[in-house]
Amino acid sequence: MDKQIRVLIVDDEEDMRQLLKMYLENAGMICTLAANGDETYKYVNGNLFDIILLDIMMPGEDGFVVCEKLRHVSNTPIIFLSAKGEEWDKVKGLKLGADDYIVKPFSPGELVARIQAVLRRSHTFKNENEMIKSGIIFIDKNARKVMVQHEPIVLTLKEYEVLLFLIEHHGQALSREQLLEHVWGLGYSGSLRTVDTHIKTLRMKLGKADYIETVWGIGYKFEVPAHEISS
Repeated sequence: MDKQIRVLIVDDEEDMRQLLKMYLENAGMICTLAANGDETYKYVNGNLFDIILLDIMMPGEDGFVVCEKLRHVSNTPIIFLSAKGEEWDKVKGLKLGADDYIVKPFSPGELVARIQAVLRRSHTFKNENEMIKSGIIFIDKNARKVMVQHEPIVLTLKEYEVLLFLIEHHGQALSREQLLEHVWGLGYSGSLRTVDTHIKTLRMKLGKADYIETVWGIGYKFEVPAHEISS
């Protein structure tokens, strides 16, 4: 990755913020520090970050609340950092729109590798300026932005990847297994219902641009009606 990664570190503990900053600056990243939700919203509103590292256990609004609010205004990838390693917490975090969940303690190498993996999946560092138009949906792959009739819609990273994969295979029936393997990876241990849940929320966000069709017994396909395909 040639571009310098800009990271927003959100943790109420000063020592932890400084430790994470040291880890990531040693890896060539640029770090901004926030101690709570209020500081986070101000930074996100005025800055373009490549990724957000978000602690869960914070006074006032915890990381779950902060993540949920961020997802209404930002597509920036989010990684939860938490001492809570219970499965329920991980599932809740991912359902709220986080892209990864790392349990403390972790090594500097693991943290850097997980950040890079999330960013590779998010297409943040694609060099080509690719624009995709499908019906009334416009996707700027370089900026990872989605618009419906020029109105931006906010998608989580996984929703974005599901939509992009469907569009890039326009008219092709894709199984849930194919979607799960492509978007979540071979090592993902969740169920196929994860795909159905993301398709459901994606359809709601697309509204009148919902071109996702259910293919019974197989999965889903993306197909723009003929009358909406521009010549």
